[in-house]
Amino acid sequence: MKDTFLHKGLRNKLVEHLSKKGIDNIDILDAINNVPRHLFMDNAFVNFAYQDKAFPIGSGQTISQPYTVAFQTQMLKIKPYQKVLEIGTGSGYQAAVLNELNTNVYTIERQKDLFKKTKEFLPSIGYKCNFFYGDGYKGLEKFAPFDRVIITCGAPQIPQSLIDQLKIGGRMVAPIGDGDIQIMHLIEKISETETKITTHGEFSFVPMLNNKQNGN
Repeated sequence: MKDTFLHKGLRNKLVEHLSKKGIDNIDILDAINNVPRHLFMDNAFVNFAYQDKAFPIGSGQTISQPYTVAFQTQMLKIKPYQKVLEIGTGSGYQAAVLNELNTNVYTIERQKDLFKKTKEFLPSIGYKCNFFYGDGYKGLEKFAPFDRVIITCGAPQIPQSLIDQLKIGGRMVAPIGDGDIQIMHLIEKISETETKITTHGEFSFVPMLNNKQNGN
C-alpha cells in the first residue's frame, strides 16, 4: 500500500483537528502529519485511519487514538536526541511519532506475535528503534537511565522499576487505573528519592500485564 495525496490530505485534516483540541506543539503536529497511519492498520480499518479513534490491531491490542498519542507525547516535552523508553510497542505508531522527533527509542512489547510483526514493519518504512520482547513492568535496566518514559497501556499503579530507570529531571507519562478508564499521570523525577506527580484527565487503554505472552 502506498502513501497517496489523498492520505496526506486526510492527515492534514487530522492535524487541524488535533490543533483545535489543544495540541499546540508544532513539532508533534508535524510528526503526526508525517507518519502514514493507514500503513499501521489492518485492511478492514484502513479507510478509517485518519479518524481520531483507536482501532484493533490483533493480539487483543489497539492502535491508540491520534489525540492520545499527541497528548502523551506533548506531556513528555521531548528534546531531540533524548533516550525514550516506550512500554507497549503495539503497532509501532507511537514509536514512529517519537522517531519523527529525532529521539532514540527503546520499545518493549510483551505479545510475541506483535513484537515480531512490528520489529520487521517499522524499519521497512524507515523508522529505526531498539526493539525488545519482554515484560514492560521490568523496563530495560541494562539501558537505563532514560530521559523520558511513556507507558501506552493501562497500569494499575505506577511501576517503581520504571521510576528507578528515569533520569533525574526526567519525565514519565502513564495511564494509571485497573478499570476501563485510566487517569493520565505525569511523573517528574526531582531526585533519587523525590518525584512530583500530577494528573491530567481520563483516557482508555488496554491493560498492562505482567510477564511475556506468546500470542493472543
